[in-house]
Amino acid sequence: MLDSCKSQMLGLYYLATLPQRKQSAMKRQLQGREPVMSLLYHRVADEHPNEWTISWDRFRKQLDWVRERFEIVSLKEAQLRISSEANSRPTVSITFDDGYSENCERAIPWLIEQQIPFTYFVTTNNIISGEPFPHDAARSCPLRPNTLDEIRAMMKAGVEIGSHGRSHIDLGRLASVDELYDEISGSKVELESLLGRPIHYFAFPYGLPENMSQSAFEIAFQTGYWGVCSAYGGYNLPSQDSFHIQRIHGDPQWSRFMNWLTVDPRKLRRQKQFSPGNYRDQF
Repeated sequence: MLDSCKSQMLGLYYLATLPQRKQSAMKRQLQGREPVMSLLYHRVADEHPNEWTISWDRFRKQLDWVRERFEIVSLKEAQLRISSEANSRPTVSITFDDGYSENCERAIPWLIEQQIPFTYFVTTNNIISGEPFPHDAARSCPLRPNTLDEIRAMMKAGVEIGSHGRSHIDLGRLASVDELYDEISGSKVELESLLGRPIHYFAFPYGLPENMSQSAFEIAFQTGYWGVCSAYGGYNLPSQDSFHIQRIHGDPQWSRFMNWLTVDPRKLRRQKQFSPGNYRDQF
């Protein structure tokens, strides 16, 4: 009931600010200040719904809506637009975290068929062992991770594979540099060995500011990643540090999804980028 009321209030807020949003969008495009957004999904499935699952029908409708209004680009192209002095094109990149086998039933084949670029971040221990992710096991609902064969098939179809660490643990709590290297650098080396391709991007498990650290950023940079992704919501503005790509959850609720994608003026005003170092000139 409370969630429904919040959704209705957010919908009213969106409608009330829509004229302002349209004017702001025109102004941003003229000034070359159009943000580069990155959408984050985890699991596209109709069974065993949870807060990190979106139904197949809702996912397809969201992507159709995005395609009509944005250029969908790779993470590399997104970074180039973030690091440039100006961006006048509404831009979105698509990403997935964890690596759920159900994604291969409809979502991944459809994205490949539609030639929509996306990056797929996987947790290496789970795709090798087949064991469920810890957050699913904690809910007594073990869900199947992708197999190594599925990841290889995606890669051969042109999908960019990224690292989501080795064991999906909270890297913000790790004080040991050796453990951080194992999760961040070790997963890159392991994936590259398994897939025979370079791994360019890393996504922080959980992805909130408290799940990241300066040491983790530095290790990711030293390891040779082109960029790292968070998951706490945020707009990537032109001339920002493009090493850190802020992502927005592809929320199943249309009110929240629309509020983010049409650039909520409150969120844009209050936005603070987690950036423990300046890597802008290194990409």
